[in-house]
Amino acid sequence: MRTDWEEVYRTTWPDVVSFLAGMLLDRDRARDMAQEAFARVIGLEAENPRALVFRTAANLARDEARLVVRRKRHLALLKAETDAASEPSPSPAQDLERKERAARVQDALGTLSERDREVLVLWNAGFDYDEIAERTGLSKGALGTTIARAKKKFISACSAGEDTDAAHG
Repeated sequence: MRTDWEEVYRTTWPDVVSFLAGMLLDRDRARDMAQEAFARVIGLEAENPRALVFRTAANLARDEARLVVRRKRHLALLKAETDAASEPSPSPAQDLERKERAARVQDALGTLSERDREVLVLWNAGFDYDEIAERTGLSKGALGTTIARAKKKFISACSAGEDTDAAHG
């Protein structure tokens, strides 16, 4: 049986818009996204076309939310760089301290396994568990343990580096 998309659109449109408006908190954007959801599914055969439209709409909303988060992170980084550029140059002592701290971090990261290092760097960059799992191939269930273990090893390695610096300094 062919899907009657005209009927699905007529009966589902208001509910999809309301659903998206609740997710996006923007009724105009919800209408645009509902239109995009229908455009993506019209012509497909579906056992439950209403569910397909809602699933597509939810995926579009999640994609948009991720994009907004990434844009905010990017803007925050740009602002931080701009603020840093407008600050006075650090003193030679401050510059040396910053370089030593960066070297300790690099050394500590070097003590981690490749997987632990990758997971920790992604987590520290603000990626969520879904994104980290997708990039690393680890299950979301294993990520909490892996991140906790990597943080513990990293902190321990940083502390050991500070102790070594203090002994030599």
